Amino acid sequence: MKRNLLLWVLSFILTTAAAVYQRTTGPTYPIKGSAQLEATAIDYKFLRSHSTSSNYQLALFAADTNIAGTLYWRRINSSDDWFAEKMVRVNDTLTAELPKQKAAGKLNYYIQLQSVNDEVFLPASKSVVIRFKGDVPTVVLIFHIIGMFGAMLLSTRTGLEYFNKEPKLNKLTYWTLGFLFVGGLILGPIVQKYAFDAYWTGFPFGHDLTDNKTAVAFLGWAAACYMYRRSKKPAKWALGAAVLLFIIYLIPHSVLGSELDYNKIENQKNNSSKIINEKL
Repeated sequence: MKRNLLLWVLSFILTTAAAVYQRTTGPTYPIKGSAQLEATAIDYKFLRSHSTSSNYQLALFAADTNIAGTLYWRRINSSDDWFAEKMVRVNDTLTAELPKQKAAGKLNYYIQLQSVNDEVFLPASKSVVIRFKGDVPTVVLIFHIIGMFGAMLLSTRTGLEYFNKEPKLNKLTYWTLGFLFVGGLILGPIVQKYAFDAYWTGFPFGHDLTDNKTAVAFLGWAAACYMYRRSKKPAKWALGAAVLLFIIYLIPHSVLGSELDYNKIENQKNNSSKIINEKL
């Protein structure tokens, strides 16, 4: 009983650590930092994911009224030049807005701050990429997260069963596959549809790494379930599937995610206009 509880605790710790790592290393996690402009320290936090329902408002605390700022931005996958927008001072805060985009639309942006004798760019190293997404109903998102976290927890616990003298894999294996199927292959595409207006953008329709990771993980556990009654050492299959899913969880979330191609949209508009003009 104590060993079983210990394995569940260890599984929870590993799952939580992997989930936090995946979230904080992904391309949608906010960028935070601080910069020095003459004698003033400027702290910033730039979002890299925002709703399609509203503009994204940036705000920087800068009490020194000699400090002014300019927001630069452009659409990714477009032939746009950089747009420059002067930041507006509201008391001790400099503000500016990025215009909302369609689902999967991405913008590059950065801020230039200037004082009397100095200037600084935020962030210093490179511009920030922000992706816009549709609003997902809270209840759908909660159940999706529960499904995926539960799948990872069960997967890890099932894999650790390999180290018991008499592995009991029956229920654990099927519960893992069930959570992965519902959380990843049912609720995952529903979330994707709300957020980016497409149920599936992985293979063979696209290169969305999140969708492809889910498919590979499911196939791994489907193989483990298939071999449960056919292999003399099914615990090895369960361990292999668990290791595979754990490695997949270490890949940052939303890498190679859905991305709007503005050039393609513009070309389609131009072609449509050309056809209409020719008919006229």
